[in-house]
Amino acid sequence: MLRTRGSRTALSALVLAVSASLAAPASTMAAPQPAAQPSVPAIAENVPSETLAALAPSIVSAVSAPGPIADGAQAAILAQARVLLATPGIPAQVKSTLERVITFLDGSGGGGPELPPSDGPRIAQFIYPTIGKGCIGPTSDSVGTALAVPGPAELPPPGPAAGQTGFVFTALGTKTATVVQNPPMTVQWVNLDNRRSGTLPLTTAAGINPDGPATLSAIADTGSGRVAAVITGSLTTTTADGDRTCSFAPTLGFFSVA
Repeated sequence: MLRTRGSRTALSALVLAVSASLAAPASTMAAPQPAAQPSVPAIAENVPSETLAALAPSIVSAVSAPGPIADGAQAAILAQARVLLATPGIPAQVKSTLERVITFLDGSGGGGPELPPSDGPRIAQFIYPTIGKGCIGPTSDSVGTALAVPGPAELPPPGPAAGQTGFVFTALGTKTATVVQNPPMTVQWVNLDNRRSGTLPLTTAAGINPDGPATLSAIADTGSGRVAAVITGSLTTTTADGDRTCSFAPTLGFFSVA
């Protein structure tokens, strides 16, 4: 259950949208999309994600480049996706996901920002879950799920405005997240259309799931356009035996902001 203080109506809408996105792996968006828009499907938890995770360094490199995003940044991510697609023996579902990532990146699936939703928040689920080793206990791992909420939306608090994106990461099965996250979980994002990029720590400031599972969030000024994002880093939670810190492998998100 995703909980936050206040805004119960909007919260219920977000929870329902998240549930819908997790239950329907054929699309990352809970709200209907125009037919021309590219969609990137989530993959099942039992499908190896290493091939998709290999895209993360290309995205981080684009985010980390000094100054404005170079013209070659989008091309570099696209080239890496095509290399991965040509890898022999990749599962059919991963191949399908990569094909949709490529059409998203090159604009052949429609490209550009999506139309604003008619009602309720839009939920862009990241394309695969990630694992945090020993996050629940010494021999108990946690499955981490990440999603993006393109604004305008009421959640995550204080709510992303138009041209902003809210990011939410939840570590299933964990207890309360500590106020100070050191080292932090971060989201690194790059807007392929307006050339903005940035890195933000995910925090407990929004007060989501105050009693667990540990949930962190942030709001980024992504602007409108196609956005690629990587969430990775560490999570610290409070347990009966004291604070516990674990690390999550990177997970990727691809979505459009109106």
